[in-house]
Amino acid sequence: MLDIKELSKQFEGFVAIRGVDFELAEGEKHAIIGPNGAGKTTFFNLITGHLTVDHGTVSYLGRDITGMEPHRIVKLGLARSFQRINIYPRMTVFENVQVALIARDNMHFRLFTLGARLNQKEAHELLELVGLREEAAELAGELAYGKQKQLELAIALAERPKVLLLDEPTAGMSPQETEEAMHMVKEITDARGLTLLFTEHDMGVVFGIADRISVLHHGEFIASGTPNDVRNDPEVRRVYLGESDDAAA
Repeated sequence: MLDIKELSKQFEGFVAIRGVDFELAEGEKHAIIGPNGAGKTTFFNLITGHLTVDHGTVSYLGRDITGMEPHRIVKLGLARSFQRINIYPRMTVFENVQVALIARDNMHFRLFTLGARLNQKEAHELLELVGLREEAAELAGELAYGKQKQLELAIALAERPKVLLLDEPTAGMSPQETEEAMHMVKEITDARGLTLLFTEHDMGVVFGIADRISVLHHGEFIASGTPNDVRNDPEVRRVYLGESDDAAA
């Protein structure tokens, strides 16, 4: 699904991503982990066009999308959520999803159609899918943080993506909210046949859901493999999991 070659990005001399190669296979659930400042969000922003690439290429289904605008990348089938909530806080939960559906179908140029009548059925279905049916009429900005993350997921799903990128989907959630949110994500991706790429700090979440894990450190991947491979990698234990070889023995 994704084939990334020699991807690099600098900010005023600071190397955030350093010549990385990465592949994402169809249907897999792939986690990107690493310490704060490792470059995870920058990596996502380069893939989705929110940052310009200094060097390297990003290919999606064999098509070079390097430098393409974010809205065009979304239309191709890559949708994402953000570390910081990206919703319309003064609109209702239902309206947030409805607007995403209208934009997906290019209906925002239909001057003689009342927007409130469009995509109602699908909007309600998406809210049901992410567990927000009861909150449909509430203002999005008044939702609890965890529910705002659920709403952002519904907005991403409105694009009918083939690949779903989630940046810290459980950040700020309680342990129970985290477990429930990731269970929902797994069910949705399985049911819809989506490929999932996500960043996450909660190792319980990562090792519980990921088919493959890649570890980013100082802008470079230092390990990539199955959860068991990564868990037993001595370099990963040293720089991220905080374990020594002796501790794992």
